[in-house]
Amino acid sequence: MGRRILAALAAAVGLALLAGPAAAATTAPPAEFGTDWHDPLTAAPPVTTPGGPSCTTRIVEAQFRDFTPYTGTYTPPRACGDRWSKVVLRLDGKVAGRQYDRLGYLRIGGVEVLATSTPEPSPEGIAWSVEKDVTRYAAVLRGPQPVEMLIGNVVNDTYTGVIDVRVSLTFYPRRGAGGGGPAGAVPDQVLTLAGAHGEGTALVGDLTTPRNSERIVAEVYATGSGGGCEEFWYLAVPADVPYSCQAGGPYREVQLRVDGRLAGIAAPFPTVWTGGWSNPFLWYVIPGPRAFDVRPVEYDLTPFAGLLNDGKAHRVEVSVLGVPEGQSGWSVPTNVLVWRDAHRAHVPGALTALREGTPAVSTSYRPGDERALDATGSHDLTVAGYVDTSHGRVATTVRRTLSATSTHRWNADESTDALTARWTDDEAVTTAGRGPATGTAVRRAYTMDGRTSVGAADRLRTVMRLGDRADTVVARGGRTVSRSLLDDVYQGDASFTLNVPREQRHATGTSSERYRISGPGVHYDRRIATAQGALTEDRTFERVFSK
Repeated sequence: MGRRILAALAAAVGLALLAGPAAAATTAPPAEFGTDWHDPLTAAPPVTTPGGPSCTTRIVEAQFRDFTPYTGTYTPPRACGDRWSKVVLRLDGKVAGRQYDRLGYLRIGGVEVLATSTPEPSPEGIAWSVEKDVTRYAAVLRGPQPVEMLIGNVVNDTYTGVIDVRVSLTFYPRRGAGGGGPAGAVPDQVLTLAGAHGEGTALVGDLTTPRNSERIVAEVYATGSGGGCEEFWYLAVPADVPYSCQAGGPYREVQLRVDGRLAGIAAPFPTVWTGGWSNPFLWYVIPGPRAFDVRPVEYDLTPFAGLLNDGKAHRVEVSVLGVPEGQSGWSVPTNVLVWRDAHRAHVPGALTALREGTPAVSTSYRPGDERALDATGSHDLTVAGYVDTSHGRVATTVRRTLSATSTHRWNADESTDALTARWTDDEAVTTAGRGPATGTAVRRAYTMDGRTSVGAADRLRTVMRLGDRADTVVARGGRTVSRSLLDDVYQGDASFTLNVPREQRHATGTSSERYRISGPGVHYDRRIATAQGALTEDRTFERVFSK
C-alpha cells in the first residue's frame, strides 16, 4: 500500500480472522467501533459429515508468543479403526489485547495440512474457529506421526496478544464394505519433497513415487507474505515506475517443474490478510475469502506418471514467476498425492506431449496527477501422457490457461491507492481409457476492486470488493453429467482517523459476504453483514442462485 498510509498505520493495529458459528443478528449497531466486537465469522458452510459414531483427538494445544514451533505426536484413535469416510480438522483460537495478523501452518508427518492466518484482536478479546476437510490426508493419519505447528508472533509491551490455539481431528469410520465415498476419492499415499530447500526464489526437492502410481496430483500452499511487496504483489510496479513497491510488475504465476520441464502452471489467489489494505476495520468480523483456510493450488501430474514410476528420485522445483531475482516473500510448501494400482507392481507409461506457450506479460505506465499502471499477463500449457494399468491403457491430457488484467491508480504521495483486477485460471483434464472419455473443466475467476484514500483531517477510507468464483463441469463421452458453481463475494467500506490514540479514531465500517454453492446434492446460499463490528444480518436463502 501507499507510503503515507502504511507509515501512519504502523502505529496502529487491529483485526480479525476466522469463522465461528452463526449468531443472531443485532438490529441496532453502535455508531462507531468500540473496544469489542463480534467474534470473527464467515458465510461459508460447515464441513458436512456423515453422522453416526466418531472419534476426536486433540493434536495441538499451544500459546504462540514468538517463532518457536509447537511440536507433539499424533496417535490415531483406536476406537474408529483406520479407514474413515471423513476426517475433519478444527482449530479453535482466542486472542486479546493488541496484535498484528499472523500467518501459520500445521504439519502432520511433514505434510502440510493447514495454512492459515489469525485475527487482530479487540482489547477485550475474540475467539474464532476454522474447520477443514482433511480426508485426503487419511494415508498419513493411519499411524503415529510427529506434529509441528507455528504461528509466528511477537509479544512485548506494545503488541500484547498471545495467540492461544487448540487443534483437533474428528474421524468418522466407514460404514459397510463400500466406505463413505466414491472409489479412489482418497489417495493411497501422500508424499513430500525430500531434502526440500530454497534455491533463489524457488523450492527444490526430490520426489520418488511408488512404481505403480496411476494418478499423481501435486498441491502447493502458495502464499505471498512477509509484510513486504509480495504481500501486495498485485500492486507491484516495474523498477522505472514511481511507486513504493517496485517489484517487477503485478503478474505472478506459480510454476512446477519436473526434471527441468514445466509440468504445471497456476494463478495464485490474491489473498487479503486480516490487516490488509491499511484498514483493519474492514475485516474485524468478516475476513476476505480464504484468509482463514488457505487452499492450495493443484496440478494434475498424471501425464508424468510413466516417467516418475522408474523408481528413481526426480527433481521437482516450485517457483513464482514474476518475483524479481533475489527477492523473497513467497512460501510454497508442497505435497504430492498418489493413487496406486493395487494389481501391478510397476505401471509403465510415457509423456507424449508438452506444449508451452510463451508467457505474455506487459505493463503500460500513464503519468499525471493520478498515475496509473495497466497490466496484462497470460500463459498456457498442455501436457499429455499415458500409463498402462491393470485395467488397460489410460491417457491423460491437461490443458491450463491463465490470464490477468489490472489497472492500478495512485497519486504522488500514495495517499490514494486503488486497484481493479481480474485473474482467470481455466483447467481441463481429459482421461481416456477403455470406456468413454471423461473430462473435468474448471473455470476459476478471482476479482479485486479496492480503493484506499486519506482525506480531510487524516481520515482514511477503504472501499473493497473481492470475488472468488469457480465453475466446474464434468462430462463423459462428450455429455455433461454434472456441474457445480461456487461464488464467494466480500464487500466492505471502513473509515478511521489516522495518527491519534485508539479511542480517538472514531472508526466506522460495514462489511458483508455472500457465499453460494450449487451442484449435485449441494444447495447453499448465505449472506452475513456487519456494521461497526456488530452482526446486522445472517440470512440463508432458499432459492439456489442461477448458474
